[in-house]
Amino acid sequence: MPTRTAGRCDRGVTGLTAEEREVLYALGCGLGDDEIAAALVLPEQVVAERLGRVLAKLGLRDRAAAIVHAFDCGLVVPGQGPRRPVPATAVAGRTGAASGPWLRVSLLGPLRTTLAGRPVDVGPVRQQAVLAALALSRSRSVSRRRLLEDVWGREMPGGNVVPVYVYRLRKILRLGERPDSVIRRDRYGYGLVQGIAEVDSLCVEDLVTRAEEAERTGDLPGAVRLCAQALELFRGEPLAGLPGPFAESERLRLAQHRVALAQRKADWQLRLGRRLEAITELSALALKEPLNEPVAAMLMHALRRDGRRAEALAVFDRIARHLAEDLGVPPGDVLLRARRAALLGEDTGPGRGRGRAGAA
Repeated sequence: MPTRTAGRCDRGVTGLTAEEREVLYALGCGLGDDEIAAALVLPEQVVAERLGRVLAKLGLRDRAAAIVHAFDCGLVVPGQGPRRPVPATAVAGRTGAASGPWLRVSLLGPLRTTLAGRPVDVGPVRQQAVLAALALSRSRSVSRRRLLEDVWGREMPGGNVVPVYVYRLRKILRLGERPDSVIRRDRYGYGLVQGIAEVDSLCVEDLVTRAEEAERTGDLPGAVRLCAQALELFRGEPLAGLPGPFAESERLRLAQHRVALAQRKADWQLRLGRRLEAITELSALALKEPLNEPVAAMLMHALRRDGRRAEALAVFDRIARHLAEDLGVPPGDVLLRARRAALLGEDTGPGRGRGRAGAA
């Protein structure tokens, strides 16, 4: 039976993250992007993006070379690679990464969790809120007191409710009868084991960082593509239905972050001359954010530059009416400048400054 040489695979995938090794292993097992996406519960474009990073990091020219590399480094053994990806625990065992259950936490909508690619029910909403607080803490530990304040606020219960919820989560978030848990405990509190969990909101931050780097290097099409991938991870209202002060503040922060990302994407599209794309997406955003002055102003500038001044002025009238009826305030400076530009044909910029209502 063929076996890999000890340490050979570790050298062959040096620099890859656990997620990238998972994709490389699945590719070596003969799966296409659609099959990998289905098995790993990921959008196909995310799989393609991870494959692109694998090729770049390993200096490979195409997916055929990646398949050969997966065999050459011993990640996939001839005759033993199944035509389906295995959980990241198996990949970790092959690559020397930390073993343990593989958890994905999706917070950019109603909370969803998958363990080794399978959906998991993590219990009542307060228990879900505890998991969400741990997932958003990155590698930091969260104390019992902080979890009580974050999840229950002024309605903090007595007893050991936090340890009980953590105990239940530990039992749920493990593979079969294995004792491993994705939740660790230290003298500072609780946290998710580093390298085990993937959190969609943190994936957004990674994609945005890479989009900004693409912008700095002059790759605006790449920046737009990465920003689009980040926006596609949003599935609705973040942390929808979860109770507690922490969930409420994160819900607001993430919702504002989503709007800001959409604005940045539109700005890059406009700089690339993709006015129709930008106008279409800004129009949809303005309908979802009827009191957001910077979004409306940005849409007005885009319409004006496309020769649609009457439509730009109609956007101003619509938001001015909403501001008056809902908030009892007149339009702010950013909207007034956009209106003046539409009336006089002036070029005052894309209008991304802060407004009174809904600025991100």
